[in-house]
Amino acid sequence: MTKYKENLPGKVFLGLALSSISALALITIFIIAKGVPIMAEVGVVNFIFGMSWAPGKGEYGIFPMIIGSVAVTLGAVAIGVPIGLCCSIFMAEFAPVALRDLFRPAIQLLAGIPSVVYGFWGLLFIVPFIRDYMGGPGLSILAGSIILAIMIFPTVITISETSILALPRQYKEGALALGLTHWQAIRSVVLPSAKSGIVAAVILGIGRAIGETMAVIMVLGNAAAVPESILDPVRTLTTNIGIEMGYASGAHQEALFATGIVLFVIIMILNASAQYITRKK
Repeated sequence: MTKYKENLPGKVFLGLALSSISALALITIFIIAKGVPIMAEVGVVNFIFGMSWAPGKGEYGIFPMIIGSVAVTLGAVAIGVPIGLCCSIFMAEFAPVALRDLFRPAIQLLAGIPSVVYGFWGLLFIVPFIRDYMGGPGLSILAGSIILAIMIFPTVITISETSILALPRQYKEGALALGLTHWQAIRSVVLPSAKSGIVAAVILGIGRAIGETMAVIMVLGNAAAVPESILDPVRTLTTNIGIEMGYASGAHQEALFATGIVLFVIIMILNASAQYITRKK
């Protein structure tokens, strides 16, 4: 009886772990079962690289939306990663303890703000600013990139700061003992040593950005066409699903599930890359 009680917690935790994996497996099977038929009918190449999305005409090409997703995500990374990395360096190496204790909860609070609030803020402030001072309709790649850059700050800053703080103190102390300045030690020793954690933070930030829906629906303009500049409206894979799933049926609905398969594969690759880089010595 005593042995049974000792083994019971382990079995309970195993069951909970298996339930999580089972949920992921069921979701994966469901998406594949609903999306594969239309991909087989249209053709995987035609579906992924097709230029026209017109469900009423039976045209299911998602390449413009892939371009839109990539463009907005790269814009978010170009804006968010340098700022986030600088912020993590400041917090880990320069900020006084009191200021650090103030900044950390504020940054973590960014992760708790609903995405629709970001979208509403962007619609009221960022979109009009772009329209008035840079041209175009305002609903654009640039607007979406700015919103997503702010949304990936907590991921990039928290993981990068943790990676820097996890380094042995001897690394920086040895560099300072050799005559390097504080900044030279950070640039030449600390950042290269924390590279795997920083790269993982960037990849996870990319996954966060490419999977966002509500915020970007409100600021992108949702035009299913290949953009010519960062001031053009676009539609991403996630916004396409979010906009049309409510009224889609038949082959149209299957095409949206197939879009989810493509998005699912992209995010799985990004997460696997982050795991590999984090574990790599």
